[in-house]
Amino acid sequence: MTPISYVIAGSEATGGAGIQADLRTFQQLGTYGVGTITCIVSFDPAAGWGHRFVPIAAPVIADQIEAATAAHEPEVVKIGMLGTPETIATVAEQLRARTWRHVVVDPVLICKGQEPGAALDTDNALRTEILPLATVVTPNLFEACTLAGMDSIESVEDLTEAAIRIADLGPAVVVVKGGVGLGGDEAIDVVFDGTDTTILRAPKVGEERVSGAGCVFAASTTAELAKGADVVDAVQTAKQFTHSGIVGRLASNAPFDAVLPR
Repeated sequence: MTPISYVIAGSEATGGAGIQADLRTFQQLGTYGVGTITCIVSFDPAAGWGHRFVPIAAPVIADQIEAATAAHEPEVVKIGMLGTPETIATVAEQLRARTWRHVVVDPVLICKGQEPGAALDTDNALRTEILPLATVVTPNLFEACTLAGMDSIESVEDLTEAAIRIADLGPAVVVVKGGVGLGGDEAIDVVFDGTDTTILRAPKVGEERVSGAGCVFAASTTAELAKGADVVDAVQTAKQFTHSGIVGRLASNAPFDAVLPR
């Protein structure tokens, strides 16, 4: 039987991130991808490639989840960009209505295109309604600092401290990703499962961020979990898969490259 990987996330028009990157990742890792769109994000080439953000109505999101879960009965879901408190409340209600083997959360905190007050409301709603439902959460440095209440993360010890603090918010496993933002020649991630800490390392591929890296990391973790891997093995595969995609990155007319595993 083909494993089902399910994602609830935003659409990103260039294809480098969001649900487009998620579904591509699911396919490449041998699972059948099913997706629910929460919002539409498009860059504006005429305005410095700034974000344009359009939320999907909450009842439409609920309808999509109803259809997807009735047709396929997925056991593993990835949560990406949600975008508004109303969307978060809708998704949280739908998540609580089913039993999930794993809920993987890529905690997109600051929703581009929102006013600061609306963004803060979204951040707070994500923290209180979605994170306690997560079995795995995969914050980058900025997200980890925000969730952990830390001013900065500058070392492996800081990564570990952030992971421990975020675990107190409810997730069973926390993966704090150092990426290019942490000093040194290696991209270092810390995995904390509530008891043990695992350090994952890979050589950095340049010093520039690549669009979709966080999406692909969480999506590949989701696909591996759908295939039956344990969490640490799934995260290790996700790191290798994402690293490959950063090496094989795709350039375009946009001022950023996109992850492209080859």
